Amino acid sequence: MVATRDIVEFKSLLHRIYLHPRNKSQITRSPGGLHLPRHRPPAPGGRNGYLQRNHRPLDTVSLLCYWRHPSRSNLKWSCWRISVITVLSLLTLTWLYVSLIAFNDREDINWKAFFILNQRMNWFLVLLVISALLAIYSLLLLVFTLFQLALKEPLDLHCVHKFFLFVAVVFIAMGTALMTKCWAKEWATVHLSFQATAPFLQLGGVGALTLVSWLVFHGFHKARRAVSKVLIMLVFLGVSVVIFLSPLFIQSPCLMEEGDVLPPKPGLIGHRGAPMLAPENTLMSFQRSVNCNVIAFETDVQVSKDGVPFLMHDSGSKFLWRTTDVREKISEKELNDSKNFTWEELQRLNADKWLLETEPFLSISQHAEAKNHSVPSLAQLLDLAKSWNISVIFDMKNDLENDTLDDTINTLDTILKSEIPRNQILWLPPNHRAYVKKAAPGFTHVYDNVSKMDGDGGDHLNINYNMLNTTMIRHLRGRNVSVNLWTVNEPWLFSLLWCSGASSVTTSACHLLQNMTHPVWTMSMKVYRIIWISVDVASFLIMSVLFILKWCRLRHTTGKEKPIEEVSFWSQTELYPFLDSK
Repeated sequence: MVATRDIVEFKSLLHRIYLHPRNKSQITRSPGGLHLPRHRPPAPGGRNGYLQRNHRPLDTVSLLCYWRHPSRSNLKWSCWRISVITVLSLLTLTWLYVSLIAFNDREDINWKAFFILNQRMNWFLVLLVISALLAIYSLLLLVFTLFQLALKEPLDLHCVHKFFLFVAVVFIAMGTALMTKCWAKEWATVHLSFQATAPFLQLGGVGALTLVSWLVFHGFHKARRAVSKVLIMLVFLGVSVVIFLSPLFIQSPCLMEEGDVLPPKPGLIGHRGAPMLAPENTLMSFQRSVNCNVIAFETDVQVSKDGVPFLMHDSGSKFLWRTTDVREKISEKELNDSKNFTWEELQRLNADKWLLETEPFLSISQHAEAKNHSVPSLAQLLDLAKSWNISVIFDMKNDLENDTLDDTINTLDTILKSEIPRNQILWLPPNHRAYVKKAAPGFTHVYDNVSKMDGDGGDHLNINYNMLNTTMIRHLRGRNVSVNLWTVNEPWLFSLLWCSGASSVTTSACHLLQNMTHPVWTMSMKVYRIIWISVDVASFLIMSVLFILKWCRLRHTTGKEKPIEEVSFWSQTELYPFLDSK
């Protein structure tokens, strides 16, 4: 009561200062709005009678703000602005989805970014955070826009919002162009991801369509021209049909028919060891991967100037920059080829120092362990593999770039001297394969191409996961061909390949995949049909009810609404001090 009395007294003071009943005759209406006197009114009179006639509960708010219905031209522009915000929100969400799917190959993106920018950091994480912030910002802006629409408030975007929306468009355009030019295979990954996400995206789409249908129906009933009504309804029906019937075209190996049996879990091959737990291609990394129960070590072999095979992925210019401190210790040498370094010089390099610089949250024991790791030799890895009965699969960088037999001979001699069982060597380098078969029979030969494998009579395939679909994987497995797919780091992708029947996967995230006892999701096709049909029917019924309710409401209010220019929540006269003088 005290607060109400204070407000009334405050209003009385404002009326006493600014308003007088006879000034109401000076306030006129026009199609453009109110015309108010430019001068301050004279001293008031008849204050009590005026307050008794004009006071309403909403007047307490009128002291702080002024609300005025927009003109029809402003409504038209508001509709365009809402449409633009909606499209941009969907665009930022789509780009965030693409970024999350590309997260599986983040290390490849960081690797290429390092050689372009010469700066070691998680560039992909930066891009992902920016994408998430833009998506959240756009969605919040869309939500507030819909609130304004529901309250019949005019929409006028602040220049800051326009700037950030422009930044979002530029960022997404640049990201799309960069991905298309440098990482075009990621679009195939995005297409593949729909096998894992489409069933759930469809259900989410039905829910979103149901929520926004009331806005569409409102616009349909408010439209005055028949052409507008037809256009609105055709677009809405078209989108609805696509969303409702899309499950007819959804295919996923995890949607299983009755009688289908889930294939065995694929084996794990440590991609350069366990690079998410330790520096890649170091003994520390391979020892960590042993704890993940990997069936093989995957690595890359180069040969030094004095003929010693060692482990290093990067090749060519600056091949030691990313994973060693070569610029601090051997800066005077050319860094274009492994043949510029002797094994003794390579042993002086620290292969773990970069981990200490980029991972500040390592424990004290991990810091101590990471300080003294040098570039390992192939012989050291073979000894570790032999002690744990783990296979070894490797690429030969020198062999691929320089078609000489010397590196193959040195590598082969190192393997034979290690006395590791020959069936544990998965020979992948394509060059000089005939020589290797003759010099060291008993190796398991692995191919990166189906036609080469068939032509050579092989039965082991190592290929990128984007190169084979579910049908091809199952066909090869039916021929008793071992299919290994690289590089698989995310559970959703591992689950798809598990349902497809892959023999094994090469992964940098063995610690994440080893604990999976079942795919992320599996579902019988019959159950899925029941779910999506039920959801579609429920959505259709809800939208039908909303359409009828909106029609009935507008029918009862037709002719009762005041013209747009004359509608106001409260007395224009009382707000005279707060209106623009025009």
